[in-house]
Amino acid sequence: MKITIGSDHGAVQLKEEIKMVLKEYGDIKVTDVGTFGTESVDYPDIAEKVCADVASGKADRGIALCGTGIGISIACNKIKGIRCALCNDVYSAKMSRHHNDANVLAMGGRVLGFGPAGEIVRAWVETEFDGGRHARRVGKIMALEQD
Repeated sequence: MKITIGSDHGAVQLKEEIKMVLKEYGDIKVTDVGTFGTESVDYPDIAEKVCADVASGKADRGIALCGTGIGISIACNKIKGIRCALCNDVYSAKMSRHHNDANVLAMGGRVLGFGPAGEIVRAWVETEFDGGRHARRVGKIMALEQD
């Protein structure tokens, strides 16, 4: 699996912790699109970079982080082909994959501790889409993008 990860300045430390969690999986290749320091950057720019990889197929999934996860999740969901889920707990992370086939996970560096964030990432990475009736619903979600 290929995962592109990115954060604004409010979640750089969380991003580094998540990259360590992802190293636990020998079959995951991670691309980090920044930012790499604590100088202020705009989270829509990071969302665009993460989601460009996912939408183009360069990455299978993405992880997008900002201070709360809210702004970056909104920005991600403006990009065609993206189903970004803001998750603050393991159950939501699992359900975002099982039922919604979320291809981007958003979290907040100022909201979650490293331990809970790691468990959320593990659950999200390990959970597959259920398909079935949920595929019909995801199709309806994606149809909302049509002009």
